[in-house]
Amino acid sequence: MSKKMLGDIMREAQRLQAEMQKTQEEAKEKTVEATSGGGMVTVTANGGGEVVSIKIEKDVVNPDDIEMLQDLILAATNEALRRANEMTGDAMSKLTGGLQLPGLGGLGKFF
Repeated sequence: MSKKMLGDIMREAQRLQAEMQKTQEEAKEKTVEATSGGGMVTVTANGGGEVVSIKIEKDVVNPDDIEMLQDLILAATNEALRRANEMTGDAMSKLTGGLQLPGLGGLGKFF
C-alpha cells in the first residue's frame, strides 16, 4: 500500500470520525416516545440513550397494585431506549453505509 493510499485512508477515517461525533451530538437532541398500558405510561428518551421524561396517568396509580405500575414503567422505558438505539443506529448506518476505503477492495464496505 502506498503512502498516498495510506494518507487517503487516514484522512477519510478522520473525516468519518468527525461526522460520527456530529451525528451522535445531533442524536442527543432528538427524542422518541414509547407507551405502555394503552398510553397510561409514556417514556421519552433521547438518541444519547437517556430517559428524559416519564408521564404516568393518575388512573394507573393504584397503591394496592404497585407491581403493575412498575411493569408498565419498565416496559415503556425499555421500548423507548430500544427506539432511541435504533434511531441512532440508523443515523450511523447512513453515515458509514457503503463506505469504500481505497486499497481494501470489497472489505472497505465493512469499515
